Amino acid sequence: MPQNRRKFLVTLGAAAFGAACSRVGAAASPVAPRIGLQLYTIRNLMRDNVERTLAQVAEIGYREVEFAGYFGRTPEQIRAALSANGLTSPSTHMGLPEIRADLAKTFADARARGHSFVTVPSLNASDRGSLDNWKRTAATFNSVGAEAKKAGLQLAFHNHDVEFRALPGGEIPFDVLLSETDPQLVGFQLDIYWAVKAGVDPLQYFSRHPGRFLMTHVKDSAGPPDHRMVEVGAGTIDFARVLAAAGRAGARHHFVEHDQPADELASIRASYAHLATVLR
Repeated sequence: MPQNRRKFLVTLGAAAFGAACSRVGAAASPVAPRIGLQLYTIRNLMRDNVERTLAQVAEIGYREVEFAGYFGRTPEQIRAALSANGLTSPSTHMGLPEIRADLAKTFADARARGHSFVTVPSLNASDRGSLDNWKRTAATFNSVGAEAKKAGLQLAFHNHDVEFRALPGGEIPFDVLLSETDPQLVGFQLDIYWAVKAGVDPLQYFSRHPGRFLMTHVKDSAGPPDHRMVEVGAGTIDFARVLAAAGRAGARHHFVEHDQPADELASIRASYAHLATVLR
C-alpha cells in the first residue's frame, strides 16, 4: 500500500497530537497514558541484575514496564523491586504453551507481580498457517481469556508482521483473530513497527476496532526497503499522530521496544526523551 504508507509516514508534529487530544471522544479516558518499557529491550542488563536495571529504568523516567522473563526472581521479589523504584507492570509477555501449562499458577503469579494483562507475544507455527489453524487459535484465546477473566486478568495478543500476510483465500490472519475472539475476553497489543513493516496503516485498525487495542508497542522504522529498527523518534513513524489515534481507540499503555539496540541504556534514554515530548 505505497500511497497509504506515504500518508501514514507524513510527519504532523507534536502540535497535531495536542489538537487530536482536544477531539478525543467519550470512549477515551481523561487519564494521560504513561510511557512504558518492554524489558526485552534491555534483557542483557536484566540478566545481569534485575534490581539494579529496574532502578536505572526508573531513573530515566519510565513508570511502567512490561516483562519478558523474570530471571529467577519470585513474584514477591519482582513486586518488591517494582515498588522500590516507583514502577508498575501492567503487562507481561508469556508464550501460549507456558500460560496453558498451569493456568491457575500462571494467573496467580501474574496477580502477585501486579500485572493486569498476560500478553501472548507470538505463536508457534502449529498455531498459525492455515485459516483453520488461525480459527482454532482464536478459540483457544477465548478459552484461556475466560479463565484469565475469572482470575481478574485480561488476556492479550501481540502481533508481528506475519499476521498481516494474506492467506491463500485472501483472509488476513489478524482480521481473523479480531473477528473470532470475544472482545470481553481477548484484547490486543498493536506493535506499530511490525504493522508498518507489513504495509499496514495502524490508524485504520484503531478506527475500525475501538476498544480492542488496549496497549501498543512503540518502536521506530528507518523506512523502506528494509525497515531497519531504530530508536523512537529517529525513524519515519509519526508517533504523535499514531498514539493520538491509539488513545482515541482506548489504548492506555505504550511500551517502548527495540529488538537489537547497540547500547541498551542509550537506546531507552533516546526513545523516552522523544516520547516525553509526544505524550504530554
